[in-house]
Amino acid sequence: MFEIELKFRVGNVDELRERLAENDAVLVSENQNQDTYYNHPSRDFAESGEALRVRRIDDVPLVTYKGSKRPGAVKAREELEWRLDPGDPTGELMETLFKRLGFREVATVTKQRETFHLGSTDPMTVTIDRVDGLGEFAEIERVLHDRSPSDEAVELARSEVEGLATALGLKAPEPRSYLRMQLELSGG
Repeated sequence: MFEIELKFRVGNVDELRERLAENDAVLVSENQNQDTYYNHPSRDFAESGEALRVRRIDDVPLVTYKGSKRPGAVKAREELEWRLDPGDPTGELMETLFKRLGFREVATVTKQRETFHLGSTDPMTVTIDRVDGLGEFAEIERVLHDRSPSDEAVELARSEVEGLATALGLKAPEPRSYLRMQLELSGG
């Protein structure tokens, strides 16, 4: 799949929830995400704009690879993700494989996440994240079910994301990832 997303720092989460309700958003899940990020042994993902992580959603492990970002103010890139259980019920086998292949653990980001859907046939996703040590954020995401979408499809999705941000009163996008913010905070 291909994700198109924008992140915003949120000053008043209750106000955002009210705006979501006014826009007929449906709460679809509440969970804890624990994301452990890895860096490649021979190229720096921070420089290439890629990401590799093991995510645990309420202890259910997934592995995620995010490709380099396409140019533009609204983040757009390929995302590959799949569950590791039942063969790897904790994700530890995948992490062992990464380390044996020379990948280096960078950091773990922990957040409480509320996920909302807007629309019925191809819903947009809005998450409210309370990220340990960083604060509260909202992410708006449109998923394209094509690994190599056209520039026109990406631009249309970007417009949809920006339009929803405006409708929800979200301003001043935060371009940095949670990982980047955490590393900057810790001096890493």
